[in-house]
Amino acid sequence: MSSSTTEQALVDVTMPQMGTSMSEGTIVAWLKSVGDSVELEEMICEISTDKIDTECPSPAAGELVEILVEVDQTVDVGTVIARIAAAGGAAPTAPAAAEVPDSAAAPEAPVAPSGGLAAAPADDRRYSPLVRRIAADRQVDLSQVRGTGRGGRVTKKDLLAWLENGAANGAGPSEPPLHSDSPYRPDPVPVAPAPTPAGSADLGGVAEPLSRIRRSIGAAMMRSQQLTATCHTVVECDFSAVERERREIGVTALPLVARSVVEVLRRYPDLNATLDGDTITRYGERVHLGIAVSLGDEGLIVPVVHDAQELSAEGLSTRIKDLAKRARAKQLGPDDVQGASFTITSPGAFGAVLATPVIDHPQVAILDMEAIVKRPVVVTDAAGADAIAIRPMANFVLGWDHRALDGVYAAQFLSSLREAVER
Repeated sequence: MSSSTTEQALVDVTMPQMGTSMSEGTIVAWLKSVGDSVELEEMICEISTDKIDTECPSPAAGELVEILVEVDQTVDVGTVIARIAAAGGAAPTAPAAAEVPDSAAAPEAPVAPSGGLAAAPADDRRYSPLVRRIAADRQVDLSQVRGTGRGGRVTKKDLLAWLENGAANGAGPSEPPLHSDSPYRPDPVPVAPAPTPAGSADLGGVAEPLSRIRRSIGAAMMRSQQLTATCHTVVECDFSAVERERREIGVTALPLVARSVVEVLRRYPDLNATLDGDTITRYGERVHLGIAVSLGDEGLIVPVVHDAQELSAEGLSTRIKDLAKRARAKQLGPDDVQGASFTITSPGAFGAVLATPVIDHPQVAILDMEAIVKRPVVVTDAAGADAIAIRPMANFVLGWDHRALDGVYAAQFLSSLREAVER
């Protein structure tokens, strides 16, 4: 978080950098309102990133005189989100503070001529860029939408609710009439867009926006699919030795597999790596292991066991349990979810036998451990004779980036991992 002092002793509150891979954050809620007193390091807002939700502390003691980023708005790291009049400085008076948002509103003025859709002439409320974009896309006159935000501001939730209910009930964009010179209106437009929510209601469906974590996961996965040349390689593995050892030391199969993965990765450095553009970073002997943790209906998160090579299977078990517990209790910190060099996901715990995992970019690979299932397999004894036996078997699926390595390398890694696990 950076700060700068103005002639009026104003201190900028910026979107903080929480981890090296964070590039943007979303305001979830403001814990303080304009005019409120704040203490140094007092939490003034809640922020969501693609990894975690956290709080933003005040960089100074004083009075919150301006809020520049609204709830549900996403901005880049370093963007000024609020301003504080530092205690002892020439803080603006209440009227001056009220004037700041109006002057700041000029850059956000609608692109449309007066009377355009972004805001009616008589409507002096300001709207976030997201709300104005949705309104433009759906041909909505925002002056018709009741806002529940601070100062009657229309939030994204208000607009989506209006589209679902108000537009369907006939209180749509035709009141007041659309202006023919609006740049947001296609040419020609015979009628307002078809009321999709009403059609869904006729079929018994219920429309609702995705949650923040689902939007974050979706954006990350889409970005990975667009930036990586993803391939998948599968091997099956006999888990007999793992089943015996986990019963002996009292752990699940995951930390035993994780320990083998760490050992084998150190012989395959191209997989223990990240690839950003044309630059690949290999981590050599150090393995920072991401472990995917399900949050149930809320989605998933990938906390990181840093320097996993220093831990035994029992140590990995303890660390994984701790991270999973804190993840589900929403107690992870920024450092807990940053810096993974390789990730393991284990949907097999829920019965899956085959999946094609998406790489957590900028990593170059992800290992999927599937369900351990007893099934008949052909085994060969020391004399070379074959027989059919019942064994606990599971599939390993490696998702890998073809930009960083080739199929032979991926297959060699999986074969080495299988050997390590079967030992």
